[in-house]
Amino acid sequence: MNTMTFDKLLLQTAFICMACDGEIAPEEIALIKSICEKEPVFQNMDFNVEIEKFVTDINAGGKKFISDFLKMLEQKAVDLSEQEQFSLIDIAIKVIKADNKIEYSEIKFFKTIRYRLKVSDDAIITHFFATVEDIEWFLGEDIHTETTLDKITQQYLDLADLPKFEEIKV
Repeated sequence: MNTMTFDKLLLQTAFICMACDGEIAPEEIALIKSICEKEPVFQNMDFNVEIEKFVTDINAGGKKFISDFLKMLEQKAVDLSEQEQFSLIDIAIKVIKADNKIEYSEIKFFKTIRYRLKVSDDAIITHFFATVEDIEWFLGEDIHTETTLDKITQQYLDLADLPKFEEIKV
């Protein structure tokens, strides 16, 4: 699990942020596809194959798929550069905002990702202040300790109602 390449980690982050509210909106799919086509980090990846695999995995594993992702992210975060962490944050926020409907569950889920990263809130605010007008909303303090992080992660997983997702057609 810890052998995942950064491009796949980035795409899986986008996918899980897209699915975390129980709905995969066409705007989210279009955004992720556009990013994969434009960003050099994805040049050696087949978007359709990877997304299809994620849909199969989340349908088979449900909340365990998300929980495994969060555990893997926490392990990988130690080795990520600050720029890679910013890339994860950037794609997560873009996907959450893509359908122009931000639900609290998405913000709460974003925080479960953010608090597994090592970059500071001050660095995030400085990096994203000009491009994400409501960045403070994504960083609002409600997780203070690892115990609380585990509790909030478990609350999200307990309350998340994940349907079986249909195949994504692009």
